[in-house]
Amino acid sequence: MNRALAVARMQLLNKWIYLGIPAIILVTSTVISIAILAMIPSDGEGTRMAFSGQSVMWYFLAIGVQALTYTFPFSQALSVSRRSFYIGTLGLFALASLALGVLYWVLGLVEDATNGWGVDGNIFALPWIAESAWYTQILLYFALSMLLFMFGFWFATVYKRWRATGLVTALVGFALLLLGSVAAVSFTDSWAEVGAWFVQLTPLALAGWLLLAGVVLAAGSYGTLRRATP
Repeated sequence: MNRALAVARMQLLNKWIYLGIPAIILVTSTVISIAILAMIPSDGEGTRMAFSGQSVMWYFLAIGVQALTYTFPFSQALSVSRRSFYIGTLGLFALASLALGVLYWVLGLVEDATNGWGVDGNIFALPWIAESAWYTQILLYFALSMLLFMFGFWFATVYKRWRATGLVTALVGFALLLLGSVAAVSFTDSWAEVGAWFVQLTPLALAGWLLLAGVVLAAGSYGTLRRATP
């Protein structure tokens, strides 16, 4: 456990990557969105949404890559076990994802209280999500952030294990999997059923599916990391 905590502290040595850049992305994307909405006349009807508020979560994809490539070789030079590195890294970013979920929920409350930042906009309090309970909103943001982080982390472990050839193979395989899923739905003429399933999906159910996908990626990344070379 002490080793895992040491890994978490080691990850935070570069505060610019893990704290500075996310803060800049959050502030600038929010200010730009508010400025754009302020320039667009509002008729007072309907919802004016800007999805830029979620930009920090997408940055977690890049953080997942950097969390492995920047610190994994250094950790191995310090004789830190792969297990400790894995637990410390994932534990740190689980806390970061939880903090981000709480922050998004709080910003959604501020948004509601200020009439959409004074411009009748929805950046953080997106209607379908904001209608849910507070814990559901936080859980959904947490699940999405962790899933994106795990995507980046796993692809980085694939690169460390099999280098460029393995990474390209994994990306192509992922693309073929998506293409095969679309083809299967098309050949079975099941788009109506798929659409109905998405319509009935609740934020809590979506969070559950995202968490399940994150667990699968976490297991795959740990299996790959055990044989990865610094």
